[in-house]
Amino acid sequence: MKRQAKVLLVDDEPNNLKLLQQILKDKYLLIFAPSGQRAIDAAIKHHPDLILLDIMMPDMNGYEVCQKLKEMPQTEDIPVIFVTAMGEQDDEARGFDVGAVDYIQKPVSAPIVLRRVHTHLSLVRAKDLESLAIASIKMLGEAGHYNDTDTGDHIWRMAEYSATLARAAGWSEDKVEMLQLAAAMHDTGKIGIPDNVLKAPRKLDSEEWGVMKSHSQIGFDILSQSTNPIFKLAAEIALGHHERWDGAGYPSGVSGEKIPECARIVAIADVFDALTMKRPYKDAWPVEDAVAVIKRDAGSHFDPRLVELFLNSLDDVLEVKARWGE
Repeated sequence: MKRQAKVLLVDDEPNNLKLLQQILKDKYLLIFAPSGQRAIDAAIKHHPDLILLDIMMPDMNGYEVCQKLKEMPQTEDIPVIFVTAMGEQDDEARGFDVGAVDYIQKPVSAPIVLRRVHTHLSLVRAKDLESLAIASIKMLGEAGHYNDTDTGDHIWRMAEYSATLARAAGWSEDKVEMLQLAAAMHDTGKIGIPDNVLKAPRKLDSEEWGVMKSHSQIGFDILSQSTNPIFKLAAEIALGHHERWDGAGYPSGVSGEKIPECARIVAIADVFDALTMKRPYKDAWPVEDAVAVIKRDAGSHFDPRLVELFLNSLDDVLEVKARWGE
């Protein structure tokens, strides 16, 4: 059953509250407050999804109420719409300055109230869904390395390297942001690899190596279940980030531009980070040695064009590395 959104109505005039109640009662769960302090108390107690707030009130005006709500961690995220007869530009500017998201003019019109409330509650839901999606992405990224010797720092640092290289390759900022989230899930499939293979303190034999290589397909199978563009991008990366430009990679042995560019980008970022990070079985390589490997493997392991862009962007890459080191 869908949860009814809670709306807090604040006005010192009972008739105004009754009018708003008549407009909204069939769609929303309503909470009432006849004064500024009562509004703050109700917001803390009930945490409504939205507040309709009068400005001209005797004990504490709406500007003061809104400012106090925005100063408290437990209420700062609740959107506030002012409902007021004050309509000068300076009045509206002051309202936005203290954190309101909108104005409704008195005398109120039922269709306008309903539309504004619906719009801002939709924005709240969209923000909640975005927050949920990002949390899910982070958990999937961490889950892929839960039993691995890699640290969480690795996946987020290499994701930022990937974003830096994608930006250099001419990707739009929206796509760069998507790639940075998707890249963090590149090893999600490792969740399906047994510990005796994933944590083996020695070189893997051919059978174990075959098991290890299956993480690319496992990751793709998990991530491709979503139609969300970030997860679709992540599925492409999971499947293709161990492919090689010369076709000698896995799992499919595809070559050149048949490998999605997102996977070719992540391949460079992943190897650079793996080489320059300390692991239980090795020390961190000096940057110049890692760069020499990337340069040497252009045209065999890596897309030569992307390697050139990576080298040209090395200052930005090292800035990311230094920031994570801090």
